[in-house]
Amino acid sequence: MNLFILTGAGVSAESGLGVFRGPGAALWKRYDPMQLATPEAFARDPALVHAFYNARRRNLLAASPNAAHAALARLEAGLAQRGGALTLVTQNIDDLHERAGSTRVIHMHGELLKARCAACGAVSDRREDLSTDSRCDRGGALRPHVVWFGETPLYMEEIYAALEAADLFVAIGTSGAVYPAAGFVREARARGLRCCELNLEPSENAAEFDERRYGRASEITPSWAQEILAR
Repeated sequence: MNLFILTGAGVSAESGLGVFRGPGAALWKRYDPMQLATPEAFARDPALVHAFYNARRRNLLAASPNAAHAALARLEAGLAQRGGALTLVTQNIDDLHERAGSTRVIHMHGELLKARCAACGAVSDRREDLSTDSRCDRGGALRPHVVWFGETPLYMEEIYAALEAADLFVAIGTSGAVYPAAGFVREARARGLRCCELNLEPSENAAEFDERRYGRASEITPSWAQEILAR
């Protein structure tokens, strides 16, 4: 069996990382994304943008994977032992999937613990704060390696290739509001795949899924993953 799993902020929320949309203190209810998450915002006030992402980076470094992350890592390993595969495409910019043990992770919105040179495009690991003085080896200014509003998500060719090869599509902890990720379920259905949603509450595109389970990601993901491995 080949699984295509899309994860969103709901998977990492229980690790103490803020979600951008949905109930509670969603980040975009507290902050204006146009002032913090666009190329124009960075050009206008890079210090402000750096301060926002520095705080998020420090929060991530203090966080730990939860039971949902661990369950997906076990599921990947279990499927591999049977000759199957799990491709995990995440909208999250944290590294909690990797820390839990997942190895086939595609970060379509970038990675918070990396920086990108605004001049040459080189990407490097970066765990410390960034500032307007941060430079790459070639002297270009560094920016967070994240996809901002108005920018194209990363690795789209690889993502659609994985979707083409999948037997089952699963979305976990997603809002169903951010494209192109929100359109993956429709692509999967067009390919005849069964689609499953695991979420705290129904997503905006919940009607597109054949199976829906609701609850905390750390509770429903392990039980669902165990069912898959028991087949």
